[in-house]
Amino acid sequence: MASTPAGSGRTRVHVVSDVHGNARDLARAGDGADALICLGDLVLFLDYADHSRGIFPDLFGRENADRIVELRTARRFEEAREFGARLWSGIGTDRATAVEGAVRGQYAEMFAAFPTPTYATYGNVDMPSLWAEYARPGTTVLDGERVEIGGWTFGFVGGGLRSPMRTPYEIDDEEYEAKLAAVGEVDVLCTHIPPEVPELVYDTVARRFERGSRALLETIRRTRPRYALFGHVHQPLVRRMRIGATECVNVGHFAGTGKPWALEW
Repeated sequence: MASTPAGSGRTRVHVVSDVHGNARDLARAGDGADALICLGDLVLFLDYADHSRGIFPDLFGRENADRIVELRTARRFEEAREFGARLWSGIGTDRATAVEGAVRGQYAEMFAAFPTPTYATYGNVDMPSLWAEYARPGTTVLDGERVEIGGWTFGFVGGGLRSPMRTPYEIDDEEYEAKLAAVGEVDVLCTHIPPEVPELVYDTVARRFERGSRALLETIRRTRPRYALFGHVHQPLVRRMRIGATECVNVGHFAGTGKPWALEW
């Protein structure tokens, strides 16, 4: 288990999630903190608030971005996939190559903005295979692993579960549950997705339930961490609630707010 030495006095950690290309604010997110925690989704494929931003509109233009957001918001996922497939067939280059090139450019900027120390895990739109190339000394990537910060134990589980969106880092429920088991009992459980509680997984702007984890909910009830921290749902119905002894907190849509959530003990 990696560790960072506890300093004298109190410890302050800043937590961000769903950075989605906001490198400017990310560079300041650790100011005044002993460490920064990032719960993933560094990549910006498509900004649902501003359809001109992201990999998709860079490749296909604002009008096509408007259309695919319209289809996805209406939960017409099959039509959205067919529409996207037609667009990709017309760009004259391999889809995977085009996406990876754009993601690499974003990762270079995002990882350069991380302060030292940073502890990070993957979001569902991230590409884990690339992170080792960009994580500099001072940035520790954890997934199904633990770290000690200021005398507290933090556990990290990255990624999302299978969904109709078919984002890059979605895994089976069984694999996700195994990572939770590997983390075990911790003071703070850090994940990208929330526990499967209706108020925590419903996005009020997208008007849909995102995928949360039943295994995560059961783990929280069984192991009783002090905090369970997560992101993924950008505009949740409820940002914070207690589940038994655990304070569950959606740390916010950092791409939109530019402000980290602070934890001090």
